Amino acid sequence: MRSDPAPVALVTGAARGIGAATVARLLCDGYAVTALDSCAGDSDGLLRYPLATRTDLDAVAALDPDRVLAIQADVRDPASRVRSVGGTGQRYGHLDGAVAAAGALAGGAPLWETPLELFDLMLDVNAKGVWNTAVAAVPAMLTGPDPSRARFVAVVSAAGRHGLFRLAAYTAAKHAAIGIVRGLSADLAGTGVTAVAVCPGSTRTDMLDATADIYRVDVDELTARQDLRRALEPAEIAGAMIFNVTRRKAVKGPAPSERAASSSERSKPTRLAVTVAMTNGQVTRI
Repeated sequence: MRSDPAPVALVTGAARGIGAATVARLLCDGYAVTALDSCAGDSDGLLRYPLATRTDLDAVAALDPDRVLAIQADVRDPASRVRSVGGTGQRYGHLDGAVAAAGALAGGAPLWETPLELFDLMLDVNAKGVWNTAVAAVPAMLTGPDPSRARFVAVVSAAGRHGLFRLAAYTAAKHAAIGIVRGLSADLAGTGVTAVAVCPGSTRTDMLDATADIYRVDVDELTARQDLRRALEPAEIAGAMIFNVTRRKAVKGPAPSERAASSSERSKPTRLAVTVAMTNGQVTRI
């Protein structure tokens, strides 16, 4: 077990994209990180793009081998989540944050023509993956040295706030993920641990390329509809994650006798990022 008191976070979907960018930012903020990814590569025929590989995950671990524990595990497997959190405890001694960044996108047909197996895949990865990560990570954070500084953050999507054309299964799964975070935030009231969902707009990842392919447009045309008139970069979304995860920048969780102030929903879903379902279950934006 490490004697280093550095904070520790677990990140799923860590091999590339927003997950990898979040690992890099956490390292810059002094965190030790357990980086998880399925490393499935081309194994899933329902997707229009290859998933990350073990080589991708190893490249993330190489950023700082002493502070990154790389584990190949699938968010759809609850047992692997528990083993990963256990491995984190063995190596670092505690867990201060969890970032559920694993996700997948598939679609291309209207709802009534979407295969049930595709719907199941979207739910399993994008919704149950968040659930499984919370089930494994939250108990470890609650029993840690300072639960009031512990954070659970899920990367969701703008699709969790409105419908997307020919992506009904993905949209449903992302709405479910926000519901999971809202329910978790209610269950965590009074513990000091916070639960937050960040809903990015179109971000420069393989999933964005797949979305453009579904709509038969190029990425620039697709992202020109956003407020920024361009694709967001994974590092920009990682900044939103860091705001919510880190001890230095995040708002401290409420003590049992405190109640979080509510916030109202105001801006468009195409903003840089949206933070949803904090400890009071209300919607705020950053």
